[in-house]
Amino acid sequence: MNLERQLLAQFATAHPAEVASVLAAMSHQEAARVLGDLRDRAAMQVQPMTPREEVVELLNTYHLTSLPVVDFAGQVVGVIRHDGLVSAAQQNLAANVQEMVGASAEERALSKPWVGIRSRLPWLNINLVTAFLAAAVVGLFEDTIAQFTALAVLLPVVAGQSGNTGAQALAVTMRGLALREIRTSHAARVLVKELAIGFCNGLAIAAVTAIGVFVWSQSFGLALVMLCAMLMSMVLASMAGAAIPVVLVKLGHDPATASSIILTTATDIVGFLSFLGLATLLAGMLPPG
Repeated sequence: MNLERQLLAQFATAHPAEVASVLAAMSHQEAARVLGDLRDRAAMQVQPMTPREEVVELLNTYHLTSLPVVDFAGQVVGVIRHDGLVSAAQQNLAANVQEMVGASAEERALSKPWVGIRSRLPWLNINLVTAFLAAAVVGLFEDTIAQFTALAVLLPVVAGQSGNTGAQALAVTMRGLALREIRTSHAARVLVKELAIGFCNGLAIAAVTAIGVFVWSQSFGLALVMLCAMLMSMVLASMAGAAIPVVLVKLGHDPATASSIILTTATDIVGFLSFLGLATLLAGMLPPG
């Protein structure tokens, strides 16, 4: 029935006189129902230059199986089928996944090696620069690490968990932006949501990690540093994962091409800075050696 109504709306747009004669033969109540249906469906139309994201939003919001395409004069020039659009959206999503990790959208599994080298090498160089930034943060606490070697063992744990937390928030936010579930105007709500998620998840993971560190090191001070650093880094990483793509969209950039590298840098720096900074402040409570 849904498809029949859509086709009737498309026919009515192109042939108003014929539809009027059909309505004249109906009862008043039935004609009113059909006219209301036609009015609602007629509003659901797109033009040839309508962005694909808006078309996807219409199809998903109203659960349409097809959508008429009209020119500037209101004449039907074609119909978009749901299956074809879904296929195109899947291809676009796959391209975004490749761009997020620094690969070209045109690269395929059996592409020539030069295609992969040309698209990946620039991003690997950029990633190298950001890795040196994170290393520079660690270098600021060289004396602390030399005094308490256990910090070097636990440092990857904090950075790894904050990185995973940020990646989760980034994936959810990117999906929301791609499917038009959220816009930049929803930034505050998204950040508050990620703040709550980061705090709850961070508190749970930090407690488990602190217990493990205490059992391993028999040091309450080291467990406390791990607890606070893990909680802080996971909260900030969760918020960064949501904020980065929204800010890039607001600035007019494609979030798929730079979000991952920016997030990796942010989570590494936040993880290293929170863990080593707290360890320096609470050095009197840490076990030497």
